[in-house]
Amino acid sequence: MIQQQAPVDVIDLLPFLDRKLIELLKSLTPEEWERQTIAKLWKVKDVVAHLLDGNIRTLSMLRDGYQDEQATVNSYQDLLDYLNRLNADWIKAMKRVSPGMLVLLHEATAQHYYSYYKSLSPFERSGFAVEWVGEKESQNWMHIAREYTEKFLHQQQIREAVNKPGLMVPAFFYPFIDVFMLALPYTYRHVKAEEGTIMKVTVTSNIGGSWFLIRINDKWQLNKRMIATPTAELIIEPEAAWKLFSKSVTPDEVKDKFTISGDKELAEVALTMVSVMA
Repeated sequence: MIQQQAPVDVIDLLPFLDRKLIELLKSLTPEEWERQTIAKLWKVKDVVAHLLDGNIRTLSMLRDGYQDEQATVNSYQDLLDYLNRLNADWIKAMKRVSPGMLVLLHEATAQHYYSYYKSLSPFERSGFAVEWVGEKESQNWMHIAREYTEKFLHQQQIREAVNKPGLMVPAFFYPFIDVFMLALPYTYRHVKAEEGTIMKVTVTSNIGGSWFLIRINDKWQLNKRMIATPTAELIIEPEAAWKLFSKSVTPDEVKDKFTISGDKELAEVALTMVSVMA
């Protein structure tokens, strides 16, 4: 049974995010298309191709019900291996496709992608589960929220590589990091603590916010309201947060971008949170 809960509603941000992407891509020089991104195996053009794969795969598999092969998935690692293979195959094939064609295909698929997700009931079962929040079945709103983080993350990787800001603003970043924080309870699933223990995570500046993980009835529950003084707190800068929680950097690589107070051992668990398939 899928648990009913209030959705994180990001569906109507998708076309605005796509518009920002297409504007960005049309501004890139040939040299910028070949820049290395923080995703170590991918240059800018590869990341753009991966984003296009997301549009086409969604429309083909979920909207049209078409799948050319069935994966054997018995574990998280099986799923990860399958996805990595799909991604690698697509990137290899897209090597022969020009940047201009990639932009054209993004323009051709973006509205269809958005219209499909807009047509779904948010609380019905999604075609894919969001594994990094610990779900074996997910509702559509959760899957769409995950899709938003994918589109934000990869566009931000491109923008960083070509030194063109644009997404690190409240309208885009806060929904992104808000969805990422849904992985906190799953991250702490093996951590035992006394009833009422509170772990606070703060992403600094006007684009961030605070989230509270509270131990209630032997479970960790996520809240955005502080009901008591936190037992521990992780305070992290936005630039470090998106990179760390997407496993693009290690805690040691951004150690000057975060601080910990209170129970150090409890707070350090938050540094291991991974809000992507990795």
